Amino acid sequence: MLKKIYAAGLIGTKGVLVRCEADVEQGFPTITFIGSLAASVREAADRVRTALGNSGFRLEPRRVTLNLSPAELRKEGCAYDVPIAVALLAAYGQLPEQLLTDTLFAGELSLSGEILPVRGVLSMVRCAEAAGLKRCFLPLENLREGSVIGGIDCYGVSTLSELVELLRGKKDLPAPAVYAESSLSSEDTPDFSDLAGQELVKRATLLAAGGRHNILYIGPAGTGKSMIAARLPHILPAMSREERLSVSEIYSISGLLPSDKPLMTKRPYRSPHHTVTGLALSGGGQKPRPGEISLAHEGVLFLDELPEYHAATLEILRQPLEEHLVHISRVSGNFTFPANFQLVCAMNPCKCGFWPDRNRCRCTEAQVRTYLSHISKPLLDRIDLCAETESVPFSALQRKERPKENPDMQRAVERVRNIQERRFQGSGIHFNAEMTPAQIEAHCSLCREDSEFLEALYNSGAMSARALHKLLKVARTAADFDGAPEIQRSHLAEALAYRSPEEKYWGSISKLARQTLHPAYPKRRN
Repeated sequence: MLKKIYAAGLIGTKGVLVRCEADVEQGFPTITFIGSLAASVREAADRVRTALGNSGFRLEPRRVTLNLSPAELRKEGCAYDVPIAVALLAAYGQLPEQLLTDTLFAGELSLSGEILPVRGVLSMVRCAEAAGLKRCFLPLENLREGSVIGGIDCYGVSTLSELVELLRGKKDLPAPAVYAESSLSSEDTPDFSDLAGQELVKRATLLAAGGRHNILYIGPAGTGKSMIAARLPHILPAMSREERLSVSEIYSISGLLPSDKPLMTKRPYRSPHHTVTGLALSGGGQKPRPGEISLAHEGVLFLDELPEYHAATLEILRQPLEEHLVHISRVSGNFTFPANFQLVCAMNPCKCGFWPDRNRCRCTEAQVRTYLSHISKPLLDRIDLCAETESVPFSALQRKERPKENPDMQRAVERVRNIQERRFQGSGIHFNAEMTPAQIEAHCSLCREDSEFLEALYNSGAMSARALHKLLKVARTAADFDGAPEIQRSHLAEALAYRSPEEKYWGSISKLARQTLHPAYPKRRN
């Protein structure tokens, strides 16, 4: 007797339906698996047979053929245990038909018949709902995660015998699980008011948050670079439901999704150590999994002590920063992980951290150049703003009470992002940092004098075409904060000012830019 049951597999972060077919016929007793199967799936024969026996089910020795379709899809993991067990029982005629069609089964089986949780349930249920299935039977520990999707009935089971009783109708189906959003915690989040001074750096951070620009903080050790980076996610707007689902899918297949919070509420903030490998940063492995780049999707990826990272590791960032995707090729197939993140970096100007203060810095000029050369020009071109931190006066540190700054900054960011949503409506992009050359031409027009100045600056070799475009994007964001329909000289000067640290440390902006920029350098803003 031939029976068909629906299971689900994973390709990258997306779920895909898999049809589990079981055929039982007279012949020499054996179990034959068909399909592109990993060892963990082939071992399911022993797990399922033992679990069925320990759950009280007796199956006559027959010739059993199990097919997992589509055949070209590599099947990995233990989530196929429950679908295989159900398909076997149905093929032996021990289960009725009514609850087998339009149903997804997922879960790992222990030898005792207990149904264990698996990774990627969110993606599995999402693909089942998109395919028009009506219900899902999931491990009890994954039930709340599966109920997040909505539009499909989800039931949790803890043992194989319990599942069979439900399928046979000996027990009534409980009410489908309904996801209820837990109240947001009122924990005290880091606030920009904790940071004394650094008003220009705060302004640069506000611009970065508003237009979703990548930013680099550079300055002496102990001037608050890491503190500022840790506070940036807290002034970003709340995630939409689609963003939360996308992030939760990544964390689900990575096994990092909290059981009590199956739908992520806070934007990710990832800060890998500088010893991280390229594989851990980009993702991959024999069974490809998301790396730190994808775990920062819709959030912030913070790289502290940037020159200490291996040069090859940093170069991995270049393509994801442009495409917002990570492509991984393996013999088993090609995988794509989302990587739409905001890059935030921090670094000291030299190994000891105090250059160009010769009273404290003992590095030679050659050592400083070598240290700074760890950051390649192509990577610098992908960073929109460069903000220099300075030592804070003792008097500024003595202020005891400071008003909270996060709420006002977040409201300003939301206002600017709403402007961008209206500007780019229907274009598929949402932020100034994502503008195409055609959109830059349409939304970043300059007066004749400013255009001639930028032309002279570009012709001097001071910046690449990518750097020029990023300069205009930052100027557009500065204009949005001021509510200006057109980019003015002050906005252009501010954008150039936030590239001046690059000229100071890497010498990338010409004397022409420095002379024109100096009188228009942005004053301190409260």
